[in-house]
Amino acid sequence: MSSVDNNNSLNSILDKLGINQPKEAKKSSDTLGQDDFLKLMTTQLQNQDPFKPTDNTEMIAQMAQFSMVTGQTEMNESIKAISGQLSEFRIATAANMLGHSVLVSGNRAFPDADGTISGALDIPSTSTNTSVLYKSMNGDIIHAEELGPQKAGLLGFRWENIPQNVLDDNEYITVEAFADTGTGLKSVGSSVFGEVLAASAGNSSDGVVYDVRGYGDISASDVKRFSK
Repeated sequence: MSSVDNNNSLNSILDKLGINQPKEAKKSSDTLGQDDFLKLMTTQLQNQDPFKPTDNTEMIAQMAQFSMVTGQTEMNESIKAISGQLSEFRIATAANMLGHSVLVSGNRAFPDADGTISGALDIPSTSTNTSVLYKSMNGDIIHAEELGPQKAGLLGFRWENIPQNVLDDNEYITVEAFADTGTGLKSVGSSVFGEVLAASAGNSSDGVVYDVRGYGDISASDVKRFSK
């Protein structure tokens, strides 16, 4: 009975596959593809010692490991494709917001195209009296509204029919809000709608960024509400 040479090395196997080339002439990839792996496994089976055959468990482990690597490679390609689609979606989202308004924290407001200022107040607890003051850049009160008793939470406000002389100034208006929650009138936080002048897609971590009139760059994650 002829014996099988147990000294077959990995190089001899690669020689039979025709992939063990001199370094200076090697132009193919340094990694094995699926076809190369199957050819290598077939050669191993053909050249194994019949008295000491390859362990089935070891063979299955090799196949499972290769399958896992292949799956990870395909997953990486899928993630890259999804990332590209998300980037396109961010660009489309940014472009669609041009000319619209977003609600941002602050008290500096500009009248919109309809000559209106709007926003929301954050009432910390039930108020027996609530009021909003609108001031010019030099601090003069140009309008005031009494909103009466209000429950805790966000309360919308809106100043319509702003006088033409105020609109012609083309300057920001400061919004100051006060609420009496049992200890007299106290200042409360406010948010205003600001026009989106420009927008950028940003990156995967920052997301869409809006250039809001009077506030500069605002991340989409910091926007509380959108308005047409």
